Amino acid sequence: MSEEATTPDLVELSRRFFEAASRLDFDAMVSFYAPDAVWEGRASGMRFEGRAAIRGFWEDVTAAYEEFEFQPEETLDLGNGGIFGVALQKGRPVASIGYVQLRYATVVVWAKGLIERVTLYNDPDEARTAAERLAEERAQANA
Repeated sequence: MSEEATTPDLVELSRRFFEAASRLDFDAMVSFYAPDAVWEGRASGMRFEGRAAIRGFWEDVTAAYEEFEFQPEETLDLGNGGIFGVALQKGRPVASIGYVQLRYATVVVWAKGLIERVTLYNDPDEARTAAERLAEERAQANA
C-alpha cells in the first residue's frame, strides 16, 4: 500500500474534530489528541498537557454556556503534519439572551493521525507565519 493511501487527511480529521467540539462530545474530542498532547494559548499563557487536562479545560470553558459551537473558517494543510486554521467560537452564556464570540487561529501538529500540539493565537497572521515556519522546519527534518 502506498504511503499516500495510509496518510490521514488532516483537513478531514480537523473537520471531524470541530463537529465533535460543537456537539460538546468530550470523549470524541479527546480521542483526536495523542496521550501526551499539549494545548497552549499564546495570549492567555494557558498550557495543558495530556488528554485529561485538555478535556478538563474544554469542560470548564463550555460549562458557562447553554449553547456553544465552533465554526471553522479556514483549514489549510501545510504539509508535514502542520495545519493552520481560523475558527469562530460562539456561545450563549447561561441565563443570558446574548451571544459572545471569539475568532482565533490555531497551529496544529498532527502525527500518526493524532494531535500532538495545538497553539492558539489571537492574530491569524502571526499563526499563519508560525504554521508555515513549522511546516518548513518539519520538511527539512524529514529530508
